[in-house]
Amino acid sequence: MDGQKFSGKAILLGIAGVVVVLVAISSYFSIEAGDRGIVLRFGEVNRVVDPGARFKIPFAEEVVRMTVRVQKTTTKTEAASRDLQNVQTTMVLNFSIDPTKSGEIYSTIGLNYNERVIDPAVKESFKAAAARYTAEELISKREQLKTEVRNFLRERLNIYGINVVELSITDFEFSAEFNRAIESKQTAEQNALRAKRDLERIKVEAQQKIASAQAEAEALRLQRQVISKELIELRRIEAQMKAIEKWDGKLPNVTGGAVPFVQLDKLQ
Repeated sequence: MDGQKFSGKAILLGIAGVVVVLVAISSYFSIEAGDRGIVLRFGEVNRVVDPGARFKIPFAEEVVRMTVRVQKTTTKTEAASRDLQNVQTTMVLNFSIDPTKSGEIYSTIGLNYNERVIDPAVKESFKAAAARYTAEELISKREQLKTEVRNFLRERLNIYGINVVELSITDFEFSAEFNRAIESKQTAEQNALRAKRDLERIKVEAQQKIASAQAEAEALRLQRQVISKELIELRRIEAQMKAIEKWDGKLPNVTGGAVPFVQLDKLQ
């Protein structure tokens, strides 16, 4: 009997020891860096704990881990521009959870804050901003548009304890009709630019010809200014000398009329 009692007590002690170990294990938990621990007591938020080794009441408390690192969400949305053109875009938002408000976020929103808060806010902000721009301005003023949407989101999401880090607009998609209109406009602008360059080239060439003609006229004017009577007489004498050099000493044969008289003494 004593042996059976001892054996029964040993079993009970063993079971108790196992229970104690299980309770101790279930009381211990750890939170990694970049996370926060939401401690729920009977399903309600009791406290928020920082990273490290922590303890909780077994069976009465449970822990939900929520990251406070920078996260990324991608939202596809569409809107109408000021000139009533439909535009589709993809927006990438980098955000983080405010650690001091993580318990409140879990209580009011839960862990699916992307679907419940962030995505609707991104779509709403883009629709509000796009309505102030024409379709072409959405392309040419993308940075300005991005700044407006980002500022709107910061104000809107800060209420929920969500911090906006950065926003990117990756692409715009318009209707096929609008794309063709843009291509036609770009072609017309390129043709107009080419015609303008040709006109400028023609003007430059004309100015060069005018300058050349003016230079030639000025050269002739200067040349006329240096011509004197002495220069004319010198040129006449040079012409006579060349004629004498070419004469072969024979008088021309004539059948009638006067015979030209040559002063031979002047030729000697």
